[in-house]
Amino acid sequence: MAGSTAKRYREIAWRNGETRSSSRLVAEETAIALTYNGSTHAVMMGTPGDLEDFGIGFSLTEAIVERASEIRSIELVPNDLGVEVRMWLDGDRAASLAARRRAISGPVGCGLCGIESLEQACRAPSQVAGPSVAFHARDLLGAMQALSPLQVLNRQTRSVHAAAFWHPRSGIGLVREDVGRHNALDKLAGAMAREGRSAGDGAVLLTSRVSVEMVQKAAMIGAPVLVAVSAPTALAIRTAEEAGITLLAIARDDGYGVFTHVRRVLLPEEAAQRAFA
Repeated sequence: MAGSTAKRYREIAWRNGETRSSSRLVAEETAIALTYNGSTHAVMMGTPGDLEDFGIGFSLTEAIVERASEIRSIELVPNDLGVEVRMWLDGDRAASLAARRRAISGPVGCGLCGIESLEQACRAPSQVAGPSVAFHARDLLGAMQALSPLQVLNRQTRSVHAAAFWHPRSGIGLVREDVGRHNALDKLAGAMAREGRSAGDGAVLLTSRVSVEMVQKAAMIGAPVLVAVSAPTALAIRTAEEAGITLLAIARDDGYGVFTHVRRVLLPEEAAQRAFA
Protein backbone atom coordinates (compact mmCIF):
# COMPACT_ATOMS: atom_id res chain seq x y z
CA MET A 1 0.00 0.00 0.00
CA ALA A 2 1.28 3.47 -0.86
CA GLY A 3 -1.49 5.45 0.79
CA SER A 4 -5.13 5.49 1.73
CA THR A 5 -7.44 4.03 -0.91
CA ALA A 6 -10.50 5.98 0.28
CA LYS A 7 -11.32 9.17 2.14
CA ARG A 8 -14.51 10.30 3.85
CA TYR A 9 -16.20 13.48 2.57
CA ARG A 10 -19.22 15.39 3.77
CA GLU A 11 -22.19 15.54 1.44
CA ILE A 12 -25.68 16.95 1.31
CA ALA A 13 -27.65 13.87 0.35
CA TRP A 14 -31.12 13.68 -1.15
CA ARG A 15 -32.63 10.22 -0.59
CA ASN A 16 -36.22 9.00 -0.48
CA GLY A 17 -37.57 12.50 -0.91
CA GLU A 18 -35.56 13.96 1.97
CA THR A 19 -32.45 16.14 2.18
CA ARG A 20 -29.95 15.50 4.96
CA SER A 21 -26.33 16.10 5.87
CA SER A 22 -24.27 12.97 5.52
CA SER A 23 -20.81 11.64 4.71
CA ARG A 24 -19.46 9.12 2.24
CA LEU A 25 -16.27 7.17 1.67
CA VAL A 26 -14.87 8.15 -1.73
CA ALA A 27 -12.23 6.16 -3.63
CA GLU A 28 -8.87 7.89 -3.98
CA GLU A 29 -7.45 8.47 -7.45
CA THR A 30 -3.86 9.53 -8.00
CA ALA A 31 -1.17 9.67 -10.64
CA ILE A 32 1.00 6.54 -10.66
CA ALA A 33 4.28 6.77 -12.54
CA LEU A 34 5.81 3.47 -13.64
CA THR A 35 9.55 3.92 -14.06
CA TYR A 36 12.19 1.49 -15.27
CA ASN A 37 15.88 1.96 -14.57
CA GLY A 38 15.32 5.61 -13.79
CA SER A 39 13.14 6.58 -16.79
CA THR A 40 9.38 7.05 -16.76
CA HIS A 41 7.56 4.66 -19.08
CA ALA A 42 3.91 5.26 -18.18
CA VAL A 43 1.78 7.50 -16.01
CA MET A 44 -1.60 6.05 -15.14
CA MET A 45 -4.42 7.36 -12.96
CA GLY A 46 -5.37 4.75 -10.41
CA THR A 47 -6.09 3.68 -6.86
CA PRO A 48 -2.98 3.93 -4.62
CA GLY A 49 -3.15 0.38 -3.28
CA ASP A 50 -1.41 -2.89 -4.20
CA LEU A 51 1.07 -0.90 -6.27
CA GLU A 52 3.79 -3.55 -6.19
CA ASP A 53 1.29 -5.89 -7.80
CA PHE A 54 0.43 -3.16 -10.30
CA GLY A 55 4.03 -2.57 -11.30
CA ILE A 56 4.77 -6.25 -11.79
CA GLY A 57 1.46 -6.98 -13.53
CA PHE A 58 1.79 -4.03 -15.91
CA SER A 59 5.31 -5.15 -16.77
CA LEU A 60 4.05 -8.64 -17.60
CA THR A 61 0.88 -7.74 -19.52
CA GLU A 62 2.67 -5.06 -21.55
CA ALA A 63 5.49 -7.50 -22.43
CA ILE A 64 8.16 -5.39 -20.77
CA VAL A 65 9.30 -8.57 -19.00
CA GLU A 66 8.48 -12.23 -19.55
CA ARG A 67 8.89 -13.21 -15.89
CA ALA A 68 8.52 -11.28 -12.67
CA SER A 69 12.03 -12.38 -11.69
CA GLU A 70 13.41 -10.10 -14.44
CA ILE A 71 12.47 -7.17 -12.20
CA ARG A 72 15.46 -6.92 -9.88
CA SER A 73 13.84 -4.55 -7.40
CA ILE A 74 10.73 -2.44 -6.93
CA GLU A 75 10.25 0.61 -4.72
CA LEU A 76 7.25 2.85 -4.03
CA VAL A 77 8.08 6.56 -3.71
CA PRO A 78 5.12 8.80 -2.78
CA ASN A 79 5.33 12.53 -3.43
CA ASP A 80 3.00 15.53 -3.56
CA LEU A 81 1.87 14.71 -7.11
CA GLY A 82 1.32 10.97 -6.79
CA VAL A 83 3.37 7.80 -6.44
CA GLU A 84 6.37 6.54 -8.36
CA VAL A 85 6.64 2.79 -8.80
CA ARG A 86 10.38 2.48 -9.41
CA MET A 87 11.51 -0.77 -10.99
CA TRP A 88 14.98 -1.92 -11.96
CA LEU A 89 15.29 -4.52 -14.70
CA ASP A 90 17.91 -7.09 -15.58
CA GLY A 91 20.44 -5.90 -18.16
CA ASP A 92 18.92 -7.57 -21.24
CA ARG A 93 15.42 -6.40 -20.39
CA ALA A 94 16.62 -2.88 -19.68
CA ALA A 95 18.32 -2.72 -23.08
CA SER A 96 15.22 -4.04 -24.84
CA LEU A 97 13.00 -1.49 -23.12
CA ALA A 98 15.34 1.36 -23.96
CA ALA A 99 14.77 0.62 -27.63
CA ARG A 100 11.00 1.04 -27.34
CA ARG A 101 10.76 3.51 -24.47
CA ARG A 102 8.10 6.11 -24.60
CA ALA A 103 6.24 8.27 -22.11
CA ILE A 104 2.49 7.72 -22.05
CA SER A 105 -0.38 9.17 -20.07
CA GLY A 106 -3.30 6.84 -19.40
CA PRO A 107 -6.55 8.10 -17.85
CA VAL A 108 -8.69 5.38 -16.36
CA GLY A 109 -11.06 5.21 -19.33
CA CYS A 110 -8.35 4.44 -21.86
CA GLY A 111 -5.76 1.71 -21.96
CA LEU A 112 -4.08 2.63 -25.22
CA CYS A 113 -3.04 6.24 -24.72
CA GLY A 114 0.45 6.86 -26.02
CA ILE A 115 0.54 3.91 -28.38
CA GLU A 116 2.65 5.06 -31.29
CA SER A 117 1.18 3.05 -34.16
CA LEU A 118 -1.86 1.09 -35.28
CA GLU A 119 0.30 -2.03 -35.25
CA GLN A 120 0.98 -1.60 -31.52
CA ALA A 121 -2.67 -0.99 -30.73
CA CYS A 122 -3.81 -4.05 -32.69
CA ARG A 123 -0.92 -6.36 -31.87
CA ALA A 124 -1.46 -10.08 -32.28
CA PRO A 125 -2.44 -11.57 -28.90
CA SER A 126 -0.47 -14.24 -27.11
CA GLN A 127 -1.79 -17.73 -27.72
CA VAL A 128 -3.48 -19.51 -24.82
CA ALA A 129 -3.29 -23.30 -24.59
CA GLY A 130 -6.11 -25.38 -26.11
CA PRO A 131 -9.29 -26.46 -24.31
CA SER A 132 -7.60 -28.65 -21.70
CA VAL A 133 -9.98 -27.33 -19.03
CA ALA A 134 -13.76 -27.11 -19.01
CA PHE A 135 -16.01 -25.50 -16.43
CA HIS A 136 -19.72 -25.71 -15.75
CA ALA A 137 -21.37 -22.46 -16.77
CA ARG A 138 -23.34 -22.49 -13.51
CA ASP A 139 -20.06 -22.50 -11.56
CA LEU A 140 -18.70 -19.53 -13.52
CA LEU A 141 -21.95 -17.65 -12.94
CA GLY A 142 -21.76 -18.57 -9.26
CA ALA A 143 -18.22 -17.22 -9.14
CA MET A 144 -19.38 -13.88 -10.48
CA GLN A 145 -22.10 -13.76 -7.84
CA ALA A 146 -19.56 -14.60 -5.14
CA LEU A 147 -17.24 -11.79 -6.24
CA SER A 148 -19.37 -8.86 -5.12
CA PRO A 149 -19.08 -9.52 -1.34
CA LEU A 150 -15.29 -9.74 -1.75
CA GLN A 151 -15.00 -6.26 -3.27
CA VAL A 152 -14.15 -4.48 -0.03
CA LEU A 153 -13.32 -1.08 -1.50
CA ASN A 154 -16.27 -1.10 -3.87
CA ARG A 155 -18.67 -1.91 -1.02
CA GLN A 156 -17.37 1.22 0.70
CA THR A 157 -17.28 3.56 -2.29
CA ARG A 158 -19.36 2.05 -5.14
CA SER A 159 -16.83 3.39 -7.66
CA VAL A 160 -14.12 0.84 -8.39
CA HIS A 161 -13.67 -2.17 -10.65
CA ALA A 162 -12.40 -5.59 -9.65
CA ALA A 163 -10.47 -8.38 -11.31
CA ALA A 164 -10.32 -11.79 -9.64
CA PHE A 165 -8.96 -15.29 -10.22
CA TRP A 166 -11.28 -18.26 -9.70
CA HIS A 167 -10.35 -21.94 -9.47
CA PRO A 168 -12.96 -24.70 -9.63
CA ARG A 169 -11.70 -26.36 -6.45
CA SER A 170 -10.68 -23.41 -4.28
CA GLY A 171 -13.02 -20.69 -5.55
CA ILE A 172 -11.94 -17.05 -5.71
CA GLY A 173 -8.38 -16.85 -4.44
CA LEU A 174 -7.28 -13.33 -5.38
CA VAL A 175 -9.17 -10.07 -5.85
CA ARG A 176 -7.71 -6.71 -6.82
CA GLU A 177 -9.61 -3.41 -7.11
CA ASP A 178 -8.94 -0.10 -8.83
CA VAL A 179 -10.79 2.87 -10.30
CA GLY A 180 -9.33 1.72 -13.65
CA ARG A 181 -10.43 -1.66 -14.99
CA HIS A 182 -7.09 -2.16 -16.77
CA ASN A 183 -5.26 -1.38 -13.54
CA ALA A 184 -7.33 -3.90 -11.60
CA LEU A 185 -6.41 -6.62 -14.10
CA ASP A 186 -2.73 -5.62 -14.00
CA LYS A 187 -2.80 -5.76 -10.19
CA LEU A 188 -4.31 -9.25 -10.37
CA ALA A 189 -1.63 -10.34 -12.84
CA GLY A 190 1.08 -9.04 -10.53
CA ALA A 191 -0.42 -10.68 -7.46
CA MET A 192 -0.60 -14.02 -9.25
CA ALA A 193 3.00 -13.73 -10.40
CA ARG A 194 4.22 -12.88 -6.91
CA GLU A 195 2.43 -15.94 -5.49
CA GLY A 196 3.62 -18.18 -8.30
CA ARG A 197 0.08 -18.96 -9.46
CA SER A 198 -0.72 -20.07 -12.98
CA ALA A 199 -3.83 -18.75 -14.68
CA GLY A 200 -4.10 -21.82 -16.88
CA ASP A 201 -6.41 -23.88 -14.67
CA GLY A 202 -8.99 -21.27 -13.77
CA ALA A 203 -10.86 -18.19 -14.93
CA VAL A 204 -10.31 -14.45 -14.70
CA LEU A 205 -13.39 -12.54 -13.53
CA LEU A 206 -14.05 -8.89 -14.42
CA THR A 207 -16.64 -6.45 -13.12
CA SER A 208 -16.29 -4.31 -16.25
CA ARG A 209 -16.94 -4.41 -19.95
CA VAL A 210 -14.52 -6.39 -22.10
CA SER A 211 -12.47 -4.26 -24.47
CA VAL A 212 -9.61 -5.49 -26.61
CA GLU A 213 -6.85 -4.57 -24.19
CA MET A 214 -8.51 -6.58 -21.42
CA VAL A 215 -8.39 -9.65 -23.67
CA GLN A 216 -4.77 -8.91 -24.65
CA LYS A 217 -3.77 -8.67 -20.99
CA ALA A 218 -5.62 -11.89 -20.10
CA ALA A 219 -3.83 -13.64 -22.96
CA MET A 220 -0.44 -12.43 -21.69
CA ILE A 221 -0.98 -14.24 -18.38
CA GLY A 222 -2.34 -17.37 -20.09
CA ALA A 223 -5.93 -17.19 -18.83
CA PRO A 224 -8.05 -19.70 -20.82
CA VAL A 225 -11.40 -18.29 -19.65
CA LEU A 226 -12.45 -14.67 -19.21
CA VAL A 227 -15.78 -13.90 -17.51
CA ALA A 228 -17.23 -10.39 -17.32
CA VAL A 229 -20.37 -8.79 -15.98
CA SER A 230 -20.74 -6.46 -18.98
CA ALA A 231 -20.67 -6.87 -22.74
CA PRO A 232 -17.62 -7.24 -24.98
CA THR A 233 -16.70 -5.13 -27.97
CA ALA A 234 -16.56 -6.71 -31.41
CA LEU A 235 -12.77 -6.38 -31.50
CA ALA A 236 -12.54 -8.03 -28.08
CA ILE A 237 -14.49 -11.02 -29.42
CA ARG A 238 -12.28 -11.32 -32.49
CA THR A 239 -9.15 -11.04 -30.34
CA ALA A 240 -10.38 -13.66 -27.87
CA GLU A 241 -11.12 -16.00 -30.78
CA GLU A 242 -7.63 -15.48 -32.15
CA ALA A 243 -5.96 -15.87 -28.74
CA GLY A 244 -7.81 -19.08 -27.93
CA ILE A 245 -9.64 -17.55 -24.96
CA THR A 246 -13.15 -18.58 -23.98
CA LEU A 247 -15.09 -15.34 -23.52
CA LEU A 248 -18.19 -15.49 -21.33
CA ALA A 249 -19.79 -12.09 -20.84
CA ILE A 250 -22.93 -10.33 -19.66
CA ALA A 251 -22.73 -12.77 -16.74
CA ARG A 252 -25.57 -11.73 -14.45
CA ASP A 253 -28.27 -13.30 -12.34
CA ASP A 254 -30.45 -14.03 -15.37
CA GLY A 255 -27.75 -15.75 -17.46
CA TYR A 256 -24.71 -15.16 -19.64
CA GLY A 257 -23.42 -15.28 -23.22
CA VAL A 258 -20.54 -17.43 -24.47
CA PHE A 259 -18.90 -15.74 -27.47
CA THR A 260 -15.76 -17.77 -28.25
CA HIS A 261 -14.31 -21.27 -27.76
CA VAL A 262 -17.47 -22.64 -26.17
CA ARG A 263 -15.89 -26.09 -25.65
CA ARG A 264 -14.45 -24.93 -22.35
CA VAL A 265 -17.93 -24.17 -21.00
CA LEU A 266 -20.26 -27.01 -20.00
CA LEU A 267 -23.66 -25.56 -20.74
CA PRO A 268 -26.88 -26.85 -19.18
CA GLU A 269 -27.89 -29.90 -21.23
CA GLU A 270 -31.10 -28.39 -22.50
CA ALA A 271 -29.45 -25.13 -23.58
CA ALA A 272 -26.59 -27.04 -25.24
CA GLN A 273 -29.00 -29.15 -27.27
CA ARG A 274 -30.79 -26.04 -28.51
CA ALA A 275 -27.55 -24.24 -29.31
CA PHE A 276 -25.98 -27.06 -31.31
CA ALA A 277 -29.02 -28.82 -32.77
